[in-house]
Amino acid sequence: MASTTATQNGEQGRHQEVGHKSLLQSDALYQYILETSVYPREPECMKELRDITAKHPWNIMTTSADEGQFLNMLLKLINAKNTMEIGVYTGYSLLATALALPDDGKILAMDINRENYELGLPVIQKAGVAHKIDFREGPALPVLDQMLEDGKYHGSFDFIFVDADKDNYLNYHKRLLELVKVGGIIGYDNTLWSGSVVAPPDAPLRKYVRYYRDFVLELNKALAADPRIEICQLPIGDGVTLCRRIK
Repeated sequence: MASTTATQNGEQGRHQEVGHKSLLQSDALYQYILETSVYPREPECMKELRDITAKHPWNIMTTSADEGQFLNMLLKLINAKNTMEIGVYTGYSLLATALALPDDGKILAMDINRENYELGLPVIQKAGVAHKIDFREGPALPVLDQMLEDGKYHGSFDFIFVDADKDNYLNYHKRLLELVKVGGIIGYDNTLWSGSVVAPPDAPLRKYVRYYRDFVLELNKALAADPRIEICQLPIGDGVTLCRRIK
């Protein structure tokens, strides 16, 4: 978890580090949620993977523990069996998904970095769910295009989770709406982008936050106007927008 500091006017307990894994304005309240509802119920394998990931130099990319818990329950509620994940990193959200699926469930998982995935793979294997995962290294768009060209994958996915390159989210959305079934769900991560979506133009933002903010804003506007889906944007983690395909 990213560190926090006091604000310049002396206010304590508000997140100052861009990329903090919660948008809640109080560290104490977020910690209460974690310690009361999340950590006591977190499977040991997920805790192990979270601890491994915390030591990685890019740990800011990981899914938060409360978001992992949310995804796990959501997948059970919708009885998901065939899913996809674009952007895997070390596999925390992937493991949350795999644990939620039935034994014959499947996850098509794509990431440009196999090395990060293999960091978490031993934990996934030890948890007994690696057989559910079909990992593909490389960009996702060519894979999606090939699936659409094949024809047999249209409307075949119950759930799709996207936590990858924000500048391609709308490109993913165009394709994923054909691949997810009617009534199925696509989840887009980071849709509140560290709160930067409401930051003033002169706000001091990290370079990568400022660069991708416009893409996130464009995505949010497009999703809100898309008649093919129902949406729900949640202030969990760094913001998650759920899109339920209705036609």
